[in-house]
Amino acid sequence: PILTSVTVPGPYRVPNYEVTLTAVYTNRVPVTPVRGAGRPQAVFVMERMLDLAAERLGLDRIAIRARNLIQPHEFPYDVGLISRDNGPRRYDSGNYPECLRRVAAAVGADGFEAERERARAAGRAIGLGFALFVEDTGLGPYEGIRVRVDPLGRVFVFSGTSSQGQAHETTLAQIVADGLSVPLDQVVVVPGDTTGLPYGVGTFASRVAVLGGASAAHAADEVRKKALAVAGDHLEAAPADLVLEDGRISVRGSPGRGLSLGDVAAIAVAPRPGYALPGGMDPGLEATGYVHVTQSTYSNGAHASVVEVDGETGAVRLLKYVAVDDCGTMINPMVVEGQIHGGIAHGIGNALTEEIVYDDAGQLVSGTLMDYALPRAIDVPRLEVHHVVTPSPLNPLGVKGAGEGGTLPAPAAIANAVADALRPLGVAITEMPLTRERLWRRVRAAQSRG
Repeated sequence: PILTSVTVPGPYRVPNYEVTLTAVYTNRVPVTPVRGAGRPQAVFVMERMLDLAAERLGLDRIAIRARNLIQPHEFPYDVGLISRDNGPRRYDSGNYPECLRRVAAAVGADGFEAERERARAAGRAIGLGFALFVEDTGLGPYEGIRVRVDPLGRVFVFSGTSSQGQAHETTLAQIVADGLSVPLDQVVVVPGDTTGLPYGVGTFASRVAVLGGASAAHAADEVRKKALAVAGDHLEAAPADLVLEDGRISVRGSPGRGLSLGDVAAIAVAPRPGYALPGGMDPGLEATGYVHVTQSTYSNGAHASVVEVDGETGAVRLLKYVAVDDCGTMINPMVVEGQIHGGIAHGIGNALTEEIVYDDAGQLVSGTLMDYALPRAIDVPRLEVHHVVTPSPLNPLGVKGAGEGGTLPAPAAIANAVADALRPLGVAITEMPLTRERLWRRVRAAQSRG
């Protein structure tokens, strides 16, 4: 509930905001880790309110959002709330107006009314919905990465986090490969090994790219410095005169004079008798990075959906979905794309099908995949994803988390589109999921009111 309450303001300037939390004892399932964790509900509240306000005031839905957005020159922006990292909720970077502008253009907002009229003439009800979000990512206090080069030239990356499908291995390997100038296939990522790395925090809160990535970059940089120092001592050259490329250290201007990174590792772990590593270095070509952060980074984005609603059956069909996301510097754009796609699919389920149902005796009756309706491949339309990049100033890579951003705005964007499609009937959309039965009953009730 606390996380939900501090997420409600989103990307907007909200000068007056008060929330009351009520703790309730219940026999229902407690809160568990989930993608989004209370924040899709917050986005739903704010974005539905904006659509309702626009309708009541006779304003354009895009205009009311644009009028209230935090502007790029206002960062860092203090929301005036305490975030879950126990510090001020302070947005570090972003360009919210650009995200809104780009999503409106990509979804075809300017020509949508003409499209709606053509659909209406054919007896179809379609609607367009928007939702914007801000997500706190990279929750501290730290994450650990150890980078070790063995005499065969293999680069081991020991991580305190474990992946559940987020492609951490790819991301961390890429950071270390770039830092050490070695081929990617030379890097081996070992997750969750307390022998290789005794201290780590874990995978949650969209934090691995922010903290694990920064720690990996730091550890790789330390290994690079040590490798150049050891190689310089062996080659009788200053480290500044050495070049590390493709896993080999050579003297600048004399590529024939050089050592492989594996050769340097062998020297570092087994020096000849009487030889000391330069500067009294510890043996081994390895380093550990623990990057600490004082506050979260804040990803953001703007999503839009176009839906068709069958009032006779309550069925909702997604015709188009567009996302514009800003997670700062993208280490691997394909991984980011996959995370956003997965998050949107999750959000589609939240919006339309997924529901925990109890009977009057408090027994769970939707506890199987037969009853708990996850979205299927045919429920997910072609997803169009665009990016705005505003690097975070809070870490050396400029990254923000991307693991949950797709889920946060999706239910609200879909709900707003459904409400837009049913606007002639005056159907109130105030809760999720919009199951066929629930929507059918809402349509019948609106029709009975005339």
